[in-house]
Amino acid sequence: MEFRPCIDIHNGQVKQIVGSTLTDKDNQAVENFIAAKSAANYATFYKEKGIRGGHIILLNPPSSEYYDATREQALGALKAYPDALQIGGGVNNENAIQYLEAGASHVIVTSYVFQGGHINMENLERMRRAVGREHLVLDVSCRKKNGVYYVVTDRWQKFTDEIVNSATLNMLAEYCDEFLIHAVDVEGKNQGIEQPLVEQLGRWSSAGGRTPITYAGGVHSYEDIDLLKRLGNNQINVTIGSALELFGGTLLFDEVLKRVSL
Repeated sequence: MEFRPCIDIHNGQVKQIVGSTLTDKDNQAVENFIAAKSAANYATFYKEKGIRGGHIILLNPPSSEYYDATREQALGALKAYPDALQIGGGVNNENAIQYLEAGASHVIVTSYVFQGGHINMENLERMRRAVGREHLVLDVSCRKKNGVYYVVTDRWQKFTDEIVNSATLNMLAEYCDEFLIHAVDVEGKNQGIEQPLVEQLGRWSSAGGRTPITYAGGVHSYEDIDLLKRLGNNQINVTIGSALELFGGTLLFDEVLKRVSL
């Protein structure tokens, strides 16, 4: 289990939001925290701590009036900590190389691969050819519907027909270096982790799934870290947002690192 930092950027500012409230209309979201510091400041902090593998997420679509400002923040973070951070949000086979050249270690892809409610195999192949499996992270963030976890796209607004299960993960693992999985229904709510999802992911990893998974969503206490470690069989990496002191929460950064590494 490893800690993976995050930098979420919305309307040109580093923020922590309630994931399920994000909408393209009027660029709105329920906000838990708005940073006074830039994305580059956070990237520099992570660099000083020697923590790699974090993700930068652009939460505005390219059609947004705020997209350019959001992208500028993201590029500043990549410049501050090159070859150490991943980036996602509107990534496709045409712009992916630009982000790698700007300093990203990996690109994170969701909507380009999950189109029309299904996995678009042609686009998945295009992404692998464009950046190589070793630079590709697939975001299979999900929400529960009828007791089943489905991949959601377009800034977590649209359900696909793709179920997060062993068959899906096994197939996708051939194309990527890592999975990023937000439990969207608990993201930003500080009410605890999505335990059934964590158990499911832990079983997959323990059964031979070799592709690393980073889980995000709901961690709001040190006990949640311990629970995630136990339910995930110590196989699942974790990112923490609004509960972290960096983003206005109560969890101390160094204590989180200590808990994760125990």
